[in-house]
Amino acid sequence: MKGKSRYIQLFILVVALCSCSGNNKQLTEEPRGANNRAYQWGKISLEATANDTETFRPRPTVTARMLGLVWTAVFDAWSRYDEMARPLYLQQVERVPQEERTIKNKEIAISYAAYRAMLEYFYSDSVMLRNKMKEFGLDPDNQSTDPTTPEGIGNLAAKTVIEARLNDGSNQTGTMPGSNGKVYSDYTGYMPVNSADTLIDIKRWQPKYFADGKGGKFAPACLTPHWGKVKPLLLDSGNQFRCQPPPAIGSAQLEREVKEVVELQAALTNEQKALVEFMRDGPKSVQQAGHWLIFAQDVSVRDNHTLDQDVKMYFVVEAAAMDGFIACWDTKMEYDFARPYTLVHYYFKDKTIKGWGGPDKGMIEMPGQEWRPYSPETFLCPPFPSYISGHSSISGACAEILRLFTGSDKFGVEVKRKPGEMTEPDRVGAEVTLSFPTFTETANMAGLSRVLGGYHIQCENEEGLKLGRNVAALVWQKYLYHIGEKN
Repeated sequence: MKGKSRYIQLFILVVALCSCSGNNKQLTEEPRGANNRAYQWGKISLEATANDTETFRPRPTVTARMLGLVWTAVFDAWSRYDEMARPLYLQQVERVPQEERTIKNKEIAISYAAYRAMLEYFYSDSVMLRNKMKEFGLDPDNQSTDPTTPEGIGNLAAKTVIEARLNDGSNQTGTMPGSNGKVYSDYTGYMPVNSADTLIDIKRWQPKYFADGKGGKFAPACLTPHWGKVKPLLLDSGNQFRCQPPPAIGSAQLEREVKEVVELQAALTNEQKALVEFMRDGPKSVQQAGHWLIFAQDVSVRDNHTLDQDVKMYFVVEAAAMDGFIACWDTKMEYDFARPYTLVHYYFKDKTIKGWGGPDKGMIEMPGQEWRPYSPETFLCPPFPSYISGHSSISGACAEILRLFTGSDKFGVEVKRKPGEMTEPDRVGAEVTLSFPTFTETANMAGLSRVLGGYHIQCENEEGLKLGRNVAALVWQKYLYHIGEKN
């Protein structure tokens, strides 16, 4: 009996040890998906982006740069805890010893990198950002630059990015010669050939009047016409993928594509209206760079990502968005091409067409010169030249990056929308489900939405997608170098 008793005691001890081992494993298991710290900073950066848009109006080029640099700082801090990764700017800090490469230290390092970089670029949200640091149990006033600590590495990563990019051609401080002293203002001397009231050259961009929401109107100036001159993050130059010229006035192609815009708008379905509004982005707009960060976060949850995976994915997606906008703006400002808003008026003047009459009218017959995009009075159409589409360029770039990163084109996200809720709130249609089966198709749908909405003609969509995918191919090769998979 004694031997049997000892056997039972030994069995209980073994079971207890196994149970403890399992519990310890559970306690130390790495947070994944929406619980990992990189994902959480992704959410915070999206909140800051939405607030920035509300404060400063949409400025997609600037937003893409800010998000790109925040995630560069995060990547650089994280790289010091990885065996192979090479930072972009944090060159003077050594990799930490193997025993210090813990999840906790990574979380601290990337948090300080994100916080300090976001304080620089999203400065109007400093209170929110401080509170987020406190929620994570971190001291927002710790400004250590000691490279032997995770706090110091994070602060240094942000500092080196901020310093390296201060004079990158974006005119972040508004101090470049030729500018008007406002942050991110133009210094190239760009002036539109046409005014909002006078059309001099049909093929060139014309400003349009927006409602100011207070009973008045204003014509926004061209947004960041200097952006093609900004130094890219991973591309060699902003003009290396410059597109061929747009179709000429009087060409059969242009006439055909302007006619297509009119016909597509006149036949908009509820699903198409919902797609236009979803891709136009809002409420709480985060613009294209933010929109694709949301899609990347969908991937993170779907694939149960670790912190390491999310840091790399957000960095390369936002790098593609940042550089994609620089390349897109190089083409835009090279050709200074007219929007469909102007072209439809030219091609269909005094002709009766069917189009959207405004929020209270729906689709009606009208003279061609009264045609307008399917868009609210307060944001009639983007205030910059048309050729090529920014949505198509950034969507083409980011979709290709996500395809390469995940090793599959499968996406599988669905979104429910009420068509018209952002454009004609008194004529809202029944809820529809938008399905995005693949990354490639999502980019194609984003690009098509801009034609459906009346913001672009088809060649601007197609050339934008092509440019974006060219950008992605080169960004991806540079990314492989920075994660140590390519020399």
